[in-house]
Amino acid sequence: MTREEAKKKATELVAKMTTEEKASQLRYDAPAIERLDVPEYNWWNECLHGVARAGTATVFPQAIGLAAMFDDEFLKEIADAISTEARAKYNAFSEEEDRDIYKGLTMWSPNVNIFRDPRWGRGHETYGEDPYLSGKLGKAFVEGLQGNGEHMKVAACAKHFAVHSGPEAIRHSFDAKCSKKDMFETYLPAFETLVKDAKVEAVMGAYNRVEGEPACAHKFLMEDVLRGEWGFEGHYVSDCWAIRDFHENHKVTKNSTESAALALNTGCDVNCGCTYEYILDALREGLITEEAIDRSLIRLFTTRFLLGMFEPCEYDEIGYSEVESKEHIKLAKKAARKSIVLLKNDGILPLDVTKLNSIGVIGPNANSRASLIGNYHGTSSRYVTVLEGIQKVCDKNDIRVHYSDGSHLFKERVENLAFDDDRISEAVIVAKNSDVVVLVVGLDETLEGEEGDTGNSYASGDKETLNLPASQMRMIETLEAVGKPIILINMTGSAMDLAFAKNNDTYGAILQAWYPGCMGGKAIADILFGKISPSGKLPVTFYNSLDELPDFEDYSMKGRTYKYMENPAQYPFGFGLTYANVEMTGASLENEENAKSLIKSDNIYDGSISVRANIKNTSGIKTDEVVQVYIKNHNSEYAVRNHSLCGFKRVGLDAFEEKEVTINIPSRAFMVVNEEGKYIQDGDKFTLYVGVSQPDEVSVSLCKVNPLKIEINL
Repeated sequence: MTREEAKKKATELVAKMTTEEKASQLRYDAPAIERLDVPEYNWWNECLHGVARAGTATVFPQAIGLAAMFDDEFLKEIADAISTEARAKYNAFSEEEDRDIYKGLTMWSPNVNIFRDPRWGRGHETYGEDPYLSGKLGKAFVEGLQGNGEHMKVAACAKHFAVHSGPEAIRHSFDAKCSKKDMFETYLPAFETLVKDAKVEAVMGAYNRVEGEPACAHKFLMEDVLRGEWGFEGHYVSDCWAIRDFHENHKVTKNSTESAALALNTGCDVNCGCTYEYILDALREGLITEEAIDRSLIRLFTTRFLLGMFEPCEYDEIGYSEVESKEHIKLAKKAARKSIVLLKNDGILPLDVTKLNSIGVIGPNANSRASLIGNYHGTSSRYVTVLEGIQKVCDKNDIRVHYSDGSHLFKERVENLAFDDDRISEAVIVAKNSDVVVLVVGLDETLEGEEGDTGNSYASGDKETLNLPASQMRMIETLEAVGKPIILINMTGSAMDLAFAKNNDTYGAILQAWYPGCMGGKAIADILFGKISPSGKLPVTFYNSLDELPDFEDYSMKGRTYKYMENPAQYPFGFGLTYANVEMTGASLENEENAKSLIKSDNIYDGSISVRANIKNTSGIKTDEVVQVYIKNHNSEYAVRNHSLCGFKRVGLDAFEEKEVTINIPSRAFMVVNEEGKYIQDGDKFTLYVGVSQPDEVSVSLCKVNPLKIEINL
């Protein structure tokens, strides 16, 4: 069904509704209109990394872990599996006449906000700090969700539009001050990609204001940019109870009636919250017109017709057996394997089962299911924790596993530290009786996540520091003194300060495991014991100190992320080791003269060029590797301080195998954003760096693979 056909049907249906019926359909919990055979529908549904909050579903790694795969093709496959489970659950629930929250087809995912500051609690819901990576992955996720059938499989939603990356504690009153350059260079590109290229069906507005205007009623962003410049045709939804903030916190309106009118008139079509209960009051007071109501309703019902809700649909036969199927569990395990990042290895990994008699598994996240799932998650019927994954391997090889949680995840009661540290001595005993220690630390959704509101009972919010909780650090310091070799596994959704392990020979290896999903423990064990090689890459920068960063409330990009930072990273964006040894053996621009002509032409904005790269595995270990291309503009005053990711491709390499890969580079990468927020052609000297990391000194020294340079002089 085309959008035009769906819109025509929507227009005809809306014309049959009374004014009161129309008003009722603008709420997220829209009631039935029985006389028109319109069933009730709840627009609020989630599928960030699997169908969420609706009972049993396959739990994939948290979004930040999916980003660490650097694999848009596989992410699209995952999204297709998620949408299959969503359809299966929708079909089954509908048969039971259960149309409650989280059981529909309008999925409020993905989150493509920029993870600009490691303190932001919701950063692990995103695809990291880079706009190009976020757009590329977000596009794949949307396409996988929405499908390419006669009807949409599910409707995806790009959130939170726009300029929204914390702080959580003041998000309901915060005004994000942002230059036009930062807005169009960093905060908007991923949204543009999802709207223009992926044809995302919905966009969700943020809680905060942007330069004085609330994001859910922002004329410039919603009318001029989203629907004007980008041509968005889908529907716009408020974040939950964000419109109430207009009068209660932002103070841009006086009451609910004015807030409802402001949001609707600016193009917010459906309200997650209760403020649109005042739509009829706004109509009676002349603050809105019935035409404005019709405009939003037609958009909403166009979506419902595109989803096939009022006619036979090709997805109606998807059965409940698809929920958490064996195939989807395998995908979750594969995703976890690809997402885990090896940050350090002195040769201790992979572990040799023939040389081990005992392993100590220690730490509050070692046997924690909560540390597998992140937030906005479903409920798996099976989980494999790190401890369980290790035990399964060791049981087969007659290796004794000793276990202690060692410390509380987070527990600080100064008046009774002895109680808070009640497991440290047990951890010491375990370490003394083990050949090697696997130390599993980190956070979970109770310590980093969304500010407490209707949908989040944990009220976790932002991090205050980059340090692990003090209770864990006391355990860590005590264990170091034992002197046994330690493999550190950090399970967090964000960058932490890992200098205590990076610069300490006691730690032979460090793995960043994120929140790796239901099969996370199995995937970690597979890596520890060498069944597969780690291959994930960091989608965020690990900083040495918060002192390097601007104030959290400062939305200027100066000093933030790998593109603008001024000091060396602890672990850089794009970094990740494997067990193999690889080298780049060649890199060239395909059709160089044509490429140069495109870069100089008027068609540069939407074109692309191709880079050919040769990569060779010089070891006997099979691995995946991620070829990365970065661009440096040498002579434009508007260029980013360092360099920018402009292409990547995950490559599978057998032992001693060499491959040539082609990577498409958007020609817009050769443009810059000026102070007015406009993309312009400026500069005639560029370098493309082709490697398996950034071209910065820290990345090259850590991964020991020199990127190749392609010099382009126009």
